[in-house]
Amino acid sequence: MTKESIHSAKEGCRFCSSAVQDSVVAKYKTAMAIQDRNPVTRGHLLILPERHVVDYFLLTSKEKQNIDALLAICRLNIMSEDPTVSGFNVGVNCGESAGQTIFHCHVHLIPRRDGDTPSPRGGVRGVIPGKRDYPVSGQNM
Repeated sequence: MTKESIHSAKEGCRFCSSAVQDSVVAKYKTAMAIQDRNPVTRGHLLILPERHVVDYFLLTSKEKQNIDALLAICRLNIMSEDPTVSGFNVGVNCGESAGQTIFHCHVHLIPRRDGDTPSPRGGVRGVIPGKRDYPVSGQNM
């Protein structure tokens, strides 16, 4: 079996199992939200398509719209339930080299709170050690 076929296999996919249906905390059309098994922070959710698809770049435009809508719904729910939430990280890992370990597309919605890390500046840039901090200039791109 090739690496590609392993990653595209629906059989054995944790997110395609019937057990995941018992974990759904929110749903919007073709997208669903579940709690992350190993949350980065309290309230960390995974937003995923119902259809088995390996990564974000293989989603249909409708699936992307539904995931985006569910992200917004879940964000509002989290903020109304937890007033300590003051920000969010939204992230997607596509491919092993990017850290993807479950090969069914999923978008992380990670609630953030003031003081949860000493220096949040740089946010997702922290996925590469030493790249989180960068010089401040008039043009950050």
